[in-house]
Amino acid sequence: MTSIRIGNGYDIHQLVEGRPLILGGVHIDHSLGLKGHSDADVLTHAIMDALLGALSLGDIGHYFPPTDPQWAGANSLKLLGQVHGLILDRGWRIGNIDSVVVAEQPKLKPHIEAMRDRISQVLNLSPDQIGIKATTNEKLGPVGQEQGICSYAVALLTSNS
Repeated sequence: MTSIRIGNGYDIHQLVEGRPLILGGVHIDHSLGLKGHSDADVLTHAIMDALLGALSLGDIGHYFPPTDPQWAGANSLKLLGQVHGLILDRGWRIGNIDSVVVAEQPKLKPHIEAMRDRISQVLNLSPDQIGIKATTNEKLGPVGQEQGICSYAVALLTSNS
């Protein structure tokens, strides 16, 4: 009998000058970047929270607290690899992930394939198991006013136990 679990995740970070913009492990040319303790990759953070949530393992702040200097500037794809290890250690595997990044600028469509490739490599998945969509907030709220970027994700985990 196969068991399944789903989890959802969300993350938002403020856009600021002097920081790189990294989404899904991809450096994107933009005049602003995301402010955060790590590399502030909201897409990867939302995916990590979805994976952890599926198994009731808390959130990324529990494993990688922003108060801990060892995570300063951390590459979120490396953190994702550690979260994946927690999933595998408990006898689960990822069925698929679906996500959306909400940003007014820059346009993300040209970068989605590279994001899927990077995330799928870290998780040892086929790129078609990683859904990434991009949308705007139609100029509404802080994301719509280009004060930040957010991401939502859902993950399906399966177990054969």
